[in-house]
Amino acid sequence: MVVLSSILMTLLFAPLILGAPTSITSTAFKSPTGNPLAILCKLPIVRLIDSLCPRETSSNTHSISTPIGTAEGVVDVSGVNRFAVRYASAARWAESHISTTWALPSGANNASGLPLVCPQQGVDDSTFSEDCLSMLIYVPQSFTPSTSAPVFMWVHGGSFIEGSATDAGLDGSNLALATQSIVVVIQYRLGALGLMVPDGSTNLALKDVINALSFVNKNIAAFGGDKSRVTIAGQSSGATMIRSLLAVPSASSLFQSAILQSDPMDYGFQSTTTQKTLQNAYNSLINCAASDYACQNVLSVDSILNAQGTLFNEAFNLDPSAGAGEPLRPVNDGTLITSTLDSTAPFPSVNKPILVSTVLDEAALTIYGAEFTTTLPEDEFLPVCQASLGDSRAASVANASFYKPVSVDGSEDAREQLQELGTDYVWRCSSWTFARNWVSNGGSAFVGRYSVGATYPGNEEVSICTEPGVVCHQDDIEIVFGTVPNPTAAQSALTQEMQARYKAFMYTGSPNVPAYPAWTEATSTDVHALNLGGSGEVAVGSCDPSFWGAAVPYDYQVYGI
Repeated sequence: MVVLSSILMTLLFAPLILGAPTSITSTAFKSPTGNPLAILCKLPIVRLIDSLCPRETSSNTHSISTPIGTAEGVVDVSGVNRFAVRYASAARWAESHISTTWALPSGANNASGLPLVCPQQGVDDSTFSEDCLSMLIYVPQSFTPSTSAPVFMWVHGGSFIEGSATDAGLDGSNLALATQSIVVVIQYRLGALGLMVPDGSTNLALKDVINALSFVNKNIAAFGGDKSRVTIAGQSSGATMIRSLLAVPSASSLFQSAILQSDPMDYGFQSTTTQKTLQNAYNSLINCAASDYACQNVLSVDSILNAQGTLFNEAFNLDPSAGAGEPLRPVNDGTLITSTLDSTAPFPSVNKPILVSTVLDEAALTIYGAEFTTTLPEDEFLPVCQASLGDSRAASVANASFYKPVSVDGSEDAREQLQELGTDYVWRCSSWTFARNWVSNGGSAFVGRYSVGATYPGNEEVSICTEPGVVCHQDDIEIVFGTVPNPTAAQSALTQEMQARYKAFMYTGSPNVPAYPAWTEATSTDVHALNLGGSGEVAVGSCDPSFWGAAVPYDYQVYGI
């Protein structure tokens, strides 16, 4: 087995942490209070001062009678009501149970309140709660119980260790209006609390998401939603969660189609062997035996998170197959998840339509935002590849025509090669392989790549992500949701196009609409990736089936996950 460098793996392929969204409150949410500090209160550091930034209140409420009680909502933007609800509850490290009565989420004192986020590092303790299984539901005011509109359920990203339903840009009102759908944005238990149960139980976070789908199934008709037309969608680790749902036969009846944005598919699902290794290490860090529930229940949340942080940083050294970007992730346990959905095992028969997308410069955020903050000499390219991929894969990469030296401002900079390599390896080519496998086994797939984006909050800290023409990881989120502040003409045009395509996909299973160029369905040999924000199809390049996944195996193939 190839022994890889954890430091270099982190530099190359730890997606998501550097640009991870702030999880305190979304800059996209509007204050209906008229508070003169409303704009400042959208800033996370100011939001922490509750006396200056009280939770939102409004008398402009709207009631809906649901099977489990009266839902109180508030006008989010003109034409859309927002409802916040606790969809499930759970004891620490126990499976969640669907709510049987309508209740506001933890942290919300009235219909306009927002839920506290799930416990995570990097935010003030006052902003999170273990009682965090909440969702925000955005409903066009024109809907009635007889509308029977499609439902779009979004799962946020954040490497499974951070993020929330109130992340920047995730206000679903504009998307709900544009697509004439009900938009549901959920949160689920993160990190150790959702994926590292001391007694060895697996996939609690995934089970939370399944319960969110079940809650929607039981209650969405009251809002005018059609439970038989649910599209699940997510970005980054949120997309990994969507792929996990596609591998859970027992959840199949709860949704009709799926959208996966920037899923780092190279990692594959976690294996039970690796999970056990990480679990043993975590139990040692918290100093609680697997069956010592008394010990586990008295742990402070901070101690749980601190141990999680240590495990996250050390996971690759404990077992290289854990990877550096999502070492805590859903496990192919053989009971809930029953297929790898990759090229290491027989692919199951499938029938749902999926839409798979990546962005132009997925890896730029990591390559340019970590230690490679200045020009990297060309002679460093091969050593970095060798340390990260092993000698055999590095040689194949170096001898190929896809990652040749690139001149930047008159000199060669190996960072550009590494960025292209990381984008293809972790995201683009692995996603294309997945799409080909999906189509080959009965499903339909539409593949795209964003060549226009909007710099996601936090990404501006890495200067390359603000350069014209660069589209970094996460820069597709505000395009889809229609929450780009002061959009350019190109951003507005792409937002309008993607929302029209998403509407068509939700209603028909195809993103094709007469106003825009045809989006050709993927085949088993050609994914026909549409250039989103550009023209024509994206060149196949290194994503040819004979290169990535064949001549150069993905990580899930190298480690036999």
